[in-house]
Amino acid sequence: MMKVLLLHSSAIIITLFVAPMSTLAMAAPKPMRVTVFGGTGYVGSKVCERLVQRGHEVTAVSRRGVNPKPDSKELSQVKWISGDATNIKTVESLLKDSDAAVHAIGLLFDVESGLANLNKIVSGSGSIPGDASTYDAITRTTAFNVIESIEKKQSSIANMMNKDKKFPLCFVSAAEAGWPDVQFGNTIDSLAPGWLKKYLIAKRAVEKRLKDSNETKGVIRSAIYRPSLIWDWSKLDVLPVIPVFNIASAIGVPFVDKTVRIETLADAIVAGIENDDIEGVQRVGEMEKICQRVR
Repeated sequence: MMKVLLLHSSAIIITLFVAPMSTLAMAAPKPMRVTVFGGTGYVGSKVCERLVQRGHEVTAVSRRGVNPKPDSKELSQVKWISGDATNIKTVESLLKDSDAAVHAIGLLFDVESGLANLNKIVSGSGSIPGDASTYDAITRTTAFNVIESIEKKQSSIANMMNKDKKFPLCFVSAAEAGWPDVQFGNTIDSLAPGWLKKYLIAKRAVEKRLKDSNETKGVIRSAIYRPSLIWDWSKLDVLPVIPVFNIASAIGVPFVDKTVRIETLADAIVAGIENDDIEGVQRVGEMEKICQRVR
């Protein structure tokens, strides 16, 4: 009888101890107010969806400011705003009450490339760039405005009281932005077509601006995502070349990264928002690891 009571008591103690620990591990993160610039795009809309699933309050900013998937349960909970991120006053206003931000504004072919109409096929969201949509304006200017607005926000008296807490900012760059860092990368870079060179100049300018901000201001925790081809089964334009990229990466071609699923990239970005230890450049290998934190 005594043995039974001891076993029963042990079971109760184990249950009381293990259950809260298990609940803690499964608990949703503390809800954050996250502003996603480029929220109607291919990457941005998926990030919004994943953020909502994690319990965050999401504001999506884009030229259109319209939910791209009205039937989506998650995206219906997003606050959609039409705004011009090339206007710093607009960006400052949008970030005023935010706890974190994502910059997913971008386009593959700008108006100076001569290939702008192809964006309707390759962009994922089917968008066509406006007359002023250059790489410099869409990527560099908008991102610089976001960075400067965060720096200004974090330097306010209220935020200085909590100076140890950096503002999370996730920036979607490109794998090719890292070519100078790998073997033969500079050679490939020099052979790139003119439009791609301009595209990468803008991405690298933002990466450098983030690095400089970290070194001089220290108020932003930036995570820079460098995906190669981003895909899902609906992206018929890239599906045929995915094996080429993946094989090249697998055999060790240094300037070719493995392709990345849109869900992997989106979840990695959400993990970057939620986890203080995620910062700096994230290539596909890092993305595949950190995305598991929010699954």
